[in-house]
Amino acid sequence: MNILMISHYAGAPQYGMEFRSFYMAREWVKKGHKVMIVGAAFSHLRKHQPNVGHENLEGIDYLWLPTRHYQGNGVARVITMFQFVHQVYRHAAELEAFHPDMVIASSVYTFDIYPCRHIARRCHARLVYEVHDLWPLSPMIIGGYSQWHPFIFLLQRGENYAYRHCDMVVSILDKAFPHMQAHGLSPDRFCCIPNGFVSEEWLPDNIAPLPDQHLALLRQLRGEGKTIVGFAGGHTQSTAMHVFIEAAKLLSDRPNLVFVLVGQGPQKEELQALSRQYGLTNVHFLPPVHKEAIPQLLNHFDICYAGGVHSSLHQYGTSFNKITDYMVAGKPIVNSVDEPGSLIERVGCGIQVEAENAQQVAHAIARMADMTPSERSAMGEKGRDYALQNLDYATLSQRFIDAVSKSQS
Repeated sequence: MNILMISHYAGAPQYGMEFRSFYMAREWVKKGHKVMIVGAAFSHLRKHQPNVGHENLEGIDYLWLPTRHYQGNGVARVITMFQFVHQVYRHAAELEAFHPDMVIASSVYTFDIYPCRHIARRCHARLVYEVHDLWPLSPMIIGGYSQWHPFIFLLQRGENYAYRHCDMVVSILDKAFPHMQAHGLSPDRFCCIPNGFVSEEWLPDNIAPLPDQHLALLRQLRGEGKTIVGFAGGHTQSTAMHVFIEAAKLLSDRPNLVFVLVGQGPQKEELQALSRQYGLTNVHFLPPVHKEAIPQLLNHFDICYAGGVHSSLHQYGTSFNKITDYMVAGKPIVNSVDEPGSLIERVGCGIQVEAENAQQVAHAIARMADMTPSERSAMGEKGRDYALQNLDYATLSQRFIDAVSKSQS
């Protein structure tokens, strides 16, 4: 099968986020499929930018289309969306020469569904709309935009068009179908395929050692008999890390507990200041580590934390890479996110609490800390077993192919 994926923000290991398209494509190539990914030559998510033109990465043919540079989420970014879609139309003949059997629109925003359907129709290919976030609902809720804002109006038209005309929707969000159905999608054209992990990255030979600074502190805490509650990821407003600090304050009378935050982000200095303001000696901050060292880092944690702000968007489901990493590491999880029926609850690999509720977070951490190590291990192993059986990209990529193939029958 020839698979054409249009993904504005596509990344690769040598460039940086986002990785889902790369991981899926690499697995498809291993299974004998030919894959072309079309992305923009500039993305705010990447650490490094590719050159315009074709590039082959691990058997995947990339086509990087020229788009302007931008910063933030302002008008300049919106302009690049239209610019990218225009470039896809300009290169349509070249993309049709790839003779795709499947065309995937996967650019977060909805505008790329138009050139993707144009190419799919001309090549008699299956059209797949891959949903990462619900646009325009996400910018409406997060940014406070009216449904009548011109940009939102155009996004909504694109979403409705996608649900009416695609052969299959592949959604990262497992509870999003009712929203999609209200905008024209039928049940037989919906499939949830969440984010996953790459099993090779967790093999001992591929795991990088921790920096000396991290290793020294973690070994010291372990030597003192501490129970380590850890967080690894961005210190951003969306992760509501102030709740973690507030929970540490509430549990400061438990000398066996320590809280370790590993990462970077715009909120880090604020969090450090809050910790100093409270006079907390049970909170430690460490710099971020390379992706290859994450398994080693999580191995030192006894309890893992993830959080988010109050958001009605989470009712449609979440698929955080951080949670997947915690599960693969076999660690029990305290998840402070407003998601009813979360994966953590269904699997039983942690405790789900209300978002931005430090009291509930502290209570959940205390419950886990009072467990025996074997009880915590048993809870964490539920998550690990589920991840190994269901969340490896080798498994997810085949589910993707099977779902689209089924839609043909």
